[in-house]
Amino acid sequence: MTRRRFGLGTTAIHGTPHRRADWSPVAPPLLQSTTFVNPVGSEEEVLYTRYGNNPTQLEIARKYALLEGAENAVFVASGMGATALAHLAVLRPGDHLVSSEWIYGGTRGLFDQELGRFGITVTYVDPDEPRLWKKAVRKETRAIFIETPTNPLMRVLDLEPVARVAREFGLALLVDGTFASPINFRPLEHGADVVITSATKYLNGHSDVIAGAVAGSASLVEEVIRLMRLWGQAIDPHAAWLIDRGMRTLGVRMERHNANGMAVARWAATQPDIARVHYPGLPTHPDHARAKKVLDGFGGMVGLELRGGVPAAERLLRRLKLVAHAPSLAGVESLVSEPRLTSHKAIGAAARARIGIPDGFLRLSCGIEDAEDIIADLAEGLG
Repeated sequence: MTRRRFGLGTTAIHGTPHRRADWSPVAPPLLQSTTFVNPVGSEEEVLYTRYGNNPTQLEIARKYALLEGAENAVFVASGMGATALAHLAVLRPGDHLVSSEWIYGGTRGLFDQELGRFGITVTYVDPDEPRLWKKAVRKETRAIFIETPTNPLMRVLDLEPVARVAREFGLALLVDGTFASPINFRPLEHGADVVITSATKYLNGHSDVIAGAVAGSASLVEEVIRLMRLWGQAIDPHAAWLIDRGMRTLGVRMERHNANGMAVARWAATQPDIARVHYPGLPTHPDHARAKKVLDGFGGMVGLELRGGVPAAERLLRRLKLVAHAPSLAGVESLVSEPRLTSHKAIGAAARARIGIPDGFLRLSCGIEDAEDIIADLAEGLG
């Protein structure tokens, strides 16, 4: 008999549902142990938390793999750690990487400052020009990297032409899907080979854990695990347990994030002090048609361009009471930050302007408060 595929919300809670033994705990146990008793004479792999095979670590990896539709997954100590290890798993000295130009500033820093130390070169492509993906490929190219939806403009990229190029040249396609979560978008279903996520964000959802994850084929994840053990980036069991706790409400939280993001974006689009609203759920967004096709929800991230530039942005930020002025995103509480001082500070004003992030741009992460309260706080700040 074919096993029925469970919904994403159910999977986020149970993984693969199974009948529990009598007197077993309903909440998963936390095995806060560095090591485990080893059978005498056994040649099986030892259980050691630095190896990432603590049962608490393995349970969230199995669940996340199911959510992404991957063969396997692994959690590591940060989203940047996941990005670094995923690329080191597919690239070798002398290789070439093709990357979207629209990526998180920290990822750009990793590519520009660190990959070169391994003899790896990077070419950046404007994703608005799909023909450039193929033109950027060299004989030494081994992988393509994309972030979608993008930070902080919420651009939704078309993976299909990129996946075709990757298949044609035998390249690995890596996609950072942090801003969507697997509830809203699953890159492997659209031709990606590897999914990277900052588990700090929607997977955990409570602003109390730093973690990252990589999902993909069994062989790819095995290589990431090998590197993780050598570079020492295993996730702590308690952090893993907190992520599992967060994932249990991922489905319902994303429903609320999606609803709040849409409500705030629609309100913001009517405000004279806001020059432009970046939200894929709005018909004015350049990728709205594609977002409707590939996303199961438009998310809680909203980009706001204030007409008054930096002075107007700072005035708004000083007046906010409910929305916290803080970096990061995707928690149950609403947060707002200025990319010029946080996520994209390192690339400089000229580069920010070139990719559409002017001074006065605010990145708003809508939490799961009542939407009218978020809007009222923003309205008071603008007033």
